[in-house]
Amino acid sequence: MSNVIELNVPSRLQSLGAKRSALIASFASHRRFGDDVFWLKENAELLNILECSDACLETGALAPHEGFYAQVEKRLGFFPQYYRFLLSICLDLEDLGMAGDKGETLCHWVAREGLADAELSDLQRAEARRLMQRRGIDPLPDDTGLNSRLHGFIDRSETFAMPNKKAAYELTHIVFYLSEYGRRDPQLSPAAITSLEFAGLLAYLDQNADLLAEICVALRFAGFEPSDIWEHWLEQEVHRFSVATGPQASTGDEYHDYFVCNWLMAVSGRDAFVKEATHERMAFHRAEPFIGPLRAMSQCMFDLEDQRSGDWQAMRPHIEDTLSEVGFEILSEAQASSDKFEAFFAGFARTGLRGVAL
Repeated sequence: MSNVIELNVPSRLQSLGAKRSALIASFASHRRFGDDVFWLKENAELLNILECSDACLETGALAPHEGFYAQVEKRLGFFPQYYRFLLSICLDLEDLGMAGDKGETLCHWVAREGLADAELSDLQRAEARRLMQRRGIDPLPDDTGLNSRLHGFIDRSETFAMPNKKAAYELTHIVFYLSEYGRRDPQLSPAAITSLEFAGLLAYLDQNADLLAEICVALRFAGFEPSDIWEHWLEQEVHRFSVATGPQASTGDEYHDYFVCNWLMAVSGRDAFVKEATHERMAFHRAEPFIGPLRAMSQCMFDLEDQRSGDWQAMRPHIEDTLSEVGFEILSEAQASSDKFEAFFAGFARTGLRGVAL
């Protein structure tokens, strides 16, 4: 007589497709509502990551967006200032499998209205062009110098050797647009690759996982392998996120860090979006990071005044003496992560005005 009792308990393990479906549902229906621009931003980011990483979705995964898609032209007509968000969501829904072909019609309308002509920055013009070229439409046919200006910006490596998060994020997004999110060679120069490495060193020294993940994705889109030190750390950070659920879950969270770190996991062939997910309100919180040495390094260099030098070997003892044990370890890892560290430091030191008569 057997003493083994079989329990027909269904597996509680959630499939990857189910996790993605729950993630889509949470952001579409449970975090923000109506025509909140932050709803547009969050959903555009998630759908873009899923679309450009060739995510496989379950049947019905896009159902929470059916109402949006049914009325997208009304939203675009009344909120043309958000046309990039609205087009991005519409095009991604179609390319992810939603039935319909509104995207091309809406792209033609946006081009006829000249909405891209109202953009102030080349970065926004590049995004607009990239979006509408997905349906074979160039909204800026007379702007033949846009790509040259973008390359000129990212080729100036010294810009990215000093803390400037805005410039660093613009750098990564330019690479995203030039590469069509990894679908073509962006033809980056050696100087542009150096720019990405400098920006990556700053992000690692600051322990900024969000920015560093974008930099690693950009490097991969350009055909380069990012530092193993950077990607290993980011993989650890992904697993350190916690997920809160329920009505009390705060949308003042680190969802974007969670998105781009998982995006990197997908682009680099690792498992992405592996956290359990629910069809309700969710919030994503990054574990408390260690304090990187970037601020202490900057303060040390500023305090040295006229004794400041761009020679890393000369400045190294001064800087290391000011760091905590953790800060010293992170600095050591940063040095090991790139053979351009000394060139990076020469720009980071900012000695340019010395001796200039003012």
